[in-house]
Amino acid sequence: MVRFRSSLIALAALAAPLAGCDSMSGISTRGPGYAEVSVADPKAVAANIDSLDAVVVAHPNDPEAYNTRGVAQAKIGKYDRAIADFSQAIKLDPRNASAYTNRALAERQIGANDAALTDFTHAIDSNPNHGPAYLGRANLLRAQNRLPEAMSDLDQAIRLNPENAQSFHARGLIHQKNGDNDRAVKDFDNAIDRDPFAAAPYQARGQSFLSLGKPDKAIEDFNAALNVDNRNAEAWAMLGYAYEKKGDRKLAAENYRRALSINPEQPIAKQGAGRVGA
Repeated sequence: MVRFRSSLIALAALAAPLAGCDSMSGISTRGPGYAEVSVADPKAVAANIDSLDAVVVAHPNDPEAYNTRGVAQAKIGKYDRAIADFSQAIKLDPRNASAYTNRALAERQIGANDAALTDFTHAIDSNPNHGPAYLGRANLLRAQNRLPEAMSDLDQAIRLNPENAQSFHARGLIHQKNGDNDRAVKDFDNAIDRDPFAAAPYQARGQSFLSLGKPDKAIEDFNAALNVDNRNAEAWAMLGYAYEKKGDRKLAAENYRRALSINPEQPIAKQGAGRVGA
């Protein structure tokens, strides 16, 4: 039988993007905290799925054939088809922790959070050393404001894979929400050390630096986030807020305007522009 490398939703997207913090100095910066749909060339994706269809036909009893195809379906937002493939993988291998985790991530995309929580737990029961399931469950628990349980899962995810930037970022967000910004900064430092090309940890660390009264360090981090993604309206708004905290109303206004040019409804920028007369 042909075996496939287990593809735990290699959608870097579905595994967790942890966007944005929950709150900072009364400013809400909520983000989805998980999955984004791939922007890959539709023709290339269709060709890939066609080839995976052929693999499934050739190996109908291999759970990884379905698991791999499910990942490809999820990457392009076909979550119902992805869930069907992950379910077939689980039917063939009821202790397939990767398939449970992948199905849970896809279920989150369609709002089936109770089912997702059950599947993350099944994944952990099937393989207590399967780190991605702890991270996925922690992100869901964090979204439900079940912070102590989320923290416990993230501690375990980090023990199992101390090189995973997303786990440190997620744990930093919990420390931040709990008002422990010193610990949050340390976790964001670890996330950035492990993945210096992700914008979200810089932005989150910048917010903690603001809470710690360090606007200069915050400005450095918001600029770093914008170097990764200069269409991030929230990062432009937070940069404006940092300049406002420094007393530089001119640069604050400039950055608030930049944020509003990208998203006219960006709340931090709208409020800030009103304060500084942008």
